[in-house]
Amino acid sequence: QVQLVESGGGLVQAGESLRLSCSASGSIFSINGVGWYRQAPGKQRDLVAIVTSDGVTSYADSVKGRFSISRSNAKTAVHLQMNSLKPEDTAVYYCNVKGKLANLKRDEYDAWGQGTQVTVSS
Repeated sequence: QVQLVESGGGLVQAGESLRLSCSASGSIFSINGVGWYRQAPGKQRDLVAIVTSDGVTSYADSVKGRFSISRSNAKTAVHLQMNSLKPEDTAVYYCNVKGKLANLKRDEYDAWGQGTQVTVSS
């Protein structure tokens, strides 16, 4: 009922930048918290950055000062600007969106994107 499409991953060298985007569509009444997570091979999925409906942002310590999360004016897209990339940033990055559906009960949803690979070479 809610679909997320991610884009922007790729292969870069250390020190370079990438911008990830995630677009939400479907039966959406509201979008509350939006976040980016990442999962490296053999590791758990970890939070990278989140932004609330009020625009409050929070980042993992490992990316503070290098990554920036933002939402589009229409609030249906979220971006992750990643600067000064390091090899340890290599992972599959997932977009996560939470909110309420546009049905009579206003059911809550918790949607995940398909993931986009980010590879940083040294």
